[in-house]
Amino acid sequence: MKKVVLAYSGGLDTSFCIPYLTKEKKYEVHAFSVNTGGFSDDEIITMEKRALELGAASFQAVNIEQIFYDKCLKYLIYGNTLRNDTYPLSVSAERVFQAVEVAKYAKKLSADAIAHGSTGAGNDQVRFDLIFTAILPQAEIITPIRDNGFSRSFEIDYLNKCGFEWSQTKSTYSINKGLWGTSVGGKETLNSRYSIPGEAFPSQLKSIEPKEIQLTFSNGQLSAFNGEEGNPVQIIKKLQIEASNYAIGRDTHVGDTIIGIKGRVAFEAAAPIIIIKAHQLLEKHTLSKWQGYWKKQLSEWYGMFVHEGQYLEPVMRDIETFLENSQSTVNGSVFIKLHPHRFELIGIDSPNDLMDVPFGKYGEEQGAWTSDDAKGFIKILGNASSIYYFKNKDKIDYD
Repeated sequence: MKKVVLAYSGGLDTSFCIPYLTKEKKYEVHAFSVNTGGFSDDEIITMEKRALELGAASFQAVNIEQIFYDKCLKYLIYGNTLRNDTYPLSVSAERVFQAVEVAKYAKKLSADAIAHGSTGAGNDQVRFDLIFTAILPQAEIITPIRDNGFSRSFEIDYLNKCGFEWSQTKSTYSINKGLWGTSVGGKETLNSRYSIPGEAFPSQLKSIEPKEIQLTFSNGQLSAFNGEEGNPVQIIKKLQIEASNYAIGRDTHVGDTIIGIKGRVAFEAAAPIIIIKAHQLLEKHTLSKWQGYWKKQLSEWYGMFVHEGQYLEPVMRDIETFLENSQSTVNGSVFIKLHPHRFELIGIDSPNDLMDVPFGKYGEEQGAWTSDDAKGFIKILGNASSIYYFKNKDKIDYD
């Protein structure tokens, strides 16, 4: 039998793929699960049991949280990356790295094919296929649901007919949890009018008393939470627990999908949103004007390429080098106050704070120039405009 490695999540779509590929397509199915922060150890055990019961020849799971951070999340933090100024790329970034690991595993097994459970209407099909094609171009890509347009009811009926009981009960909302946030999809996100109700989000409001916390960065990377040093991945997890109790980080993202249609998804990302905003504030104090300007341009491109599955494009490594180099002065602590459903950035303490200099205090006093210096500077600064309007008096519109 030919070997196929299936990107397996344990949900309906990928569970359906196991008996379908085994019985209908005569493949030896090897289920492979990639944990980017969404599964507990108990859930992995349950997934393995289900995969083998469904007919998989083998099951393998890997945890790549640290790899995910080292190769992607730290750059999204460096870039303060929020797609459409809203979404921290929770699912899109995960899918890229899940696809990379699946392709590497398929290469290791010398598999003839790679399979995934994506439909033909979303972004994930593009992300998976682009990565698979780049890493293992000789392998066939099999997508039963996309290719045949199977419905959820068809998949459930098929599983039941094969002797694998699958409950007809369908959750009102689809939840996709990961280290960098949780997406929430439902009937409300299929239109433009309504929002996901509060009770649909995984985390509910538990804390109402305001609380101050402290995030510390070293060369742009998370290095401590409330003064306690730690690994960035562990800090993200600790912050998520703390901040989600305040129901922080809920929002709805609207954007352009890779396939050209508009898409809408709700999400909960307390830790990512707080980290990005805290890091951005620290950069405002420690980067030069033009560092901030050019970094923002490149960060937009970097986030877009991650979102669209173009992570392996060589220019991404060039942008990463720029982003990394920009962080040498991004050091210090950011103080944040948590409130129900929101947070406020209080201030920073940094050895690289460009406000903490003897040259003057904005709006108060000058320390390195005289009033005559200021008048001369302003006069020279206005020369270009003065010359233009001297020669083009008719262009001036005072109304």
